[in-house]
Amino acid sequence: MDWNEASARAITALHGDGFAPALVTAIRSVVPFEHSVTFAYYGDRRPISLHADFPDWKYKVMVEDYQAGPYLLDPFYLHCADQPAPRLVRLRDVAPDRFYQGEYFRNYYVQTELAEEIGFMLPVGNDVHVVISAMREGRAFSAREFRDLGAIVPVVGALAAHHWADLADRFSAPTAEPDGQRLPGLIDAAFRKLGANLLTAREIEVVEYTLKGHSAEATGLALGISPGTVRIHRRNIYAKLHIGSQGELFSLFIATLGDTGIIAG
Repeated sequence: MDWNEASARAITALHGDGFAPALVTAIRSVVPFEHSVTFAYYGDRRPISLHADFPDWKYKVMVEDYQAGPYLLDPFYLHCADQPAPRLVRLRDVAPDRFYQGEYFRNYYVQTELAEEIGFMLPVGNDVHVVISAMREGRAFSAREFRDLGAIVPVVGALAAHHWADLADRFSAPTAEPDGQRLPGLIDAAFRKLGANLLTAREIEVVEYTLKGHSAEATGLALGISPGTVRIHRRNIYAKLHIGSQGELFSLFIATLGDTGIIAG
């Protein structure tokens, strides 16, 4: 099936249950890939899974486990709201400098067994963004394949915006602190919950950048402090939380999300 026929089928499927798989099939007609998952993001709400085509064990990792908290550290989630127009991006191009050495990758993402992931970042209205991820296990997407997929972004974006225009109504209510004061977003709330009254505001910032996969140098640049000061903050954070590694910090973060009910179902 070629792009013309496949995209026509996606248009016919608009506003029906078969739209998401039809759209992914159309994308695959241009460049093949093994797996795909489509998530909708809306501010600090838990993401909604719109479509996935994984075997059961991989579905648990890529969808269920992901929604339980790791999405907060996903570069696609963190960058999708910055895209004012439909765009195709490689994960490695939006990931922090130490993403592939960080605990999100080592404790979660490595389980996906992927060679590369690219994403169609699609604003669909009312501050909702849809990301359609195309994933390969054996080899990365070539420059030509990436260009070919980039050429269909306007059509994919227009179809997504038309079909998912009312997605905002499907999200849960925003998370609020017990005193009713909304924090800027769920990420901020999670890291503040993690530190409770133990960590200073600066230490919470260092925790956030560390878990996202930023090096001491990149963290220092972002916060306006030296890399040495970042490392001192990290040592103090580990001492206060009674942990000894970034891996333990990641595990504590994920556990905190579940224990405090930060993420609404």
